[in-house]
Amino acid sequence: MMDRAALATFLRHRREALQPEDVGLPRGARRRTSGLRREEVAMLCHISTDYYSRIERGTGPQPSAAMIASIAQGLHLSLDERDHVFRLAGHHPPQRGPSSHHVSPGLLRVLDRMADTPAEIITELGETLKQTPAAVALLGDASLRKGDEASLGYRWFTDPALRRAYPLEDQAVLSRVYAAGLRDVVAQRGPSSRAADLAHRLASTNDEFRRLWENHEVGVRPPDVKRFHHPQVGHLTLQCQTLVDPEQSHRLLVYTAEPGSESAERLALLTMTGAPLRAT
Repeated sequence: MMDRAALATFLRHRREALQPEDVGLPRGARRRTSGLRREEVAMLCHISTDYYSRIERGTGPQPSAAMIASIAQGLHLSLDERDHVFRLAGHHPPQRGPSSHHVSPGLLRVLDRMADTPAEIITELGETLKQTPAAVALLGDASLRKGDEASLGYRWFTDPALRRAYPLEDQAVLSRVYAAGLRDVVAQRGPSSRAADLAHRLASTNDEFRRLWENHEVGVRPPDVKRFHHPQVGHLTLQCQTLVDPEQSHRLLVYTAEPGSESAERLALLTMTGAPLRAT
């Protein structure tokens, strides 16, 4: 059963506890409210202000589980807080662990402070959960990728357009990286996991993946630098730093260029123009 009053009270307290800088929003010169405004929360949750306001006033309909998940992420709730909100809304909380798409508040706070830097949060299967605007310009809009296509490793073997963004001489080692990485996830999650299902379908339909899978390689490390060819700004040589959330198996990837390099200049231009990488 949904507890409208308790849900409304909890959401209001969480909204009032958050400051704009906590979620990557500007504070503004004439701010009177103590926390976030309802319209700011609605924007973060990708819902209308009227709909969110009705939930917070306890007068709206029962939100769907998908809507509660969006609200929990927009309010930067912890896993315990997320589960609490699901129960108040009359839903069973989603499973925790590697299958969860709920990003921890800690990773979100770091990402929110990187608006001018390409950065993204991904799952262990290479599904992008959150991106900075600069990452969208560099890597493409991940929100447009659905189902298996959301997994970078899967797309690498099924979408020839993706490879055009990478130098030919790097592609062989990247194929080994993605195949070995998927094998590692299958070993961790078991033969009934989504990772195992992806591996089975790739081995059934893609000759290159099947050959690599039969080699049983594990622990293949990606190159120290990542090289891209962007259709608007040309070649980019970038370093990729990784921050891992062990509880959720999520990773924050941050792409940077050597200061003063040609790649740094091109990356700065890309960030300013916001031109997307069409190949991905």
